[in-house]
Amino acid sequence: MTVHFIGAGPGAPDLLTLRGRDIIAACPVCLYAGSLVPEEILGHCPEGAEIINTAGMDLDQIIAACQTATDAGKDVARLHSGDLSVWSAMGEQMRRLRAAQIPVSVTPGVPSFAAAAAALGTELTLPGLAQSVVLTRTQGRASSMPEGESLTNFAATGATLAIHLSIQNLDTVVADLTPNYGDDCPVAVVYRASWPDEQIIRATLSTIADVITPEIARTALILVGPALAGEGFDESCLYSTDYDRRYRPQTADSPWASWSEKDE
Repeated sequence: MTVHFIGAGPGAPDLLTLRGRDIIAACPVCLYAGSLVPEEILGHCPEGAEIINTAGMDLDQIIAACQTATDAGKDVARLHSGDLSVWSAMGEQMRRLRAAQIPVSVTPGVPSFAAAAAALGTELTLPGLAQSVVLTRTQGRASSMPEGESLTNFAATGATLAIHLSIQNLDTVVADLTPNYGDDCPVAVVYRASWPDEQIIRATLSTIADVITPEIARTALILVGPALAGEGFDESCLYSTDYDRRYRPQTADSPWASWSEKDE
C-alpha cells in the first residue's frame, strides 16, 4: 500500500492535475490540509472513502493515520495545497513513512506563485529585466531562515521575488528590499490566488503598506521586481528569424525544414 502525496493546486478545483484527480479517485482514504484544499476536490474521492481533515492533527497523528490505513491494506491520498516542493511539510512526513517502510509517491501541483502570476497576466522573467525568480519567505513561527537566506541578499540579485507566508511582515519586507530595488519598484500582492475571493493589489515599495487592507492577513503572496511593470524589456531571440532552432522539430513548410543534424 502507498501514501500518495498530491499537490492540490492553489485553490481553484480545476487546477488539480489529471493524475492527482485519478489517484484521489482510487484511494479509499484521504487526508487533506483543512481549509487550504477546496471541498470540490474532495468530491473526487470514491464513495464511502474515509476523509480526514489534518488541520487539527500533529505529525504523530498524521503518520498514525497513514499506518492504520496501510495495515488495513488501503492506499492513502495525502492532499496539500499548491505544489509539494516548497513549504508543504512533506519532507518530515516522508522521512517517517520511509522509516516505517511505507511506500510513498509524489504528484506535483500548480504552485501558488504560478497562479499569482497568471492572475496578474505577467511573465516573471522578462529579457533585460529579470531572468530569475526567487521563491522565499520571511522568518515565522513554524520555520526559521538559514543564515544567508535574507531578503537583503536576494534583493542584491535584482531577480523577481515571490515572497510567501510573509504578508504579516510587510513592513520588514519593504525595509529590506527598498535599498536595492528603489521606492518605485513594482509590487503586487495576490490574496488567495485562483479562489473566488481572489484580490490583487498593485503598488510600489513606497506605497504598498498604505493600500493593504486589514483582511489581507494570510494566504497572500508578495511579488516584487521590475518585471512586474511589464514594460521596458527586450525581445528575446527565441522567435527571431535568424535564431538557430536545431533542437526544435521542423514542419514541412518551415523555413528551416531542410536543416539536419549533419549541418551542425
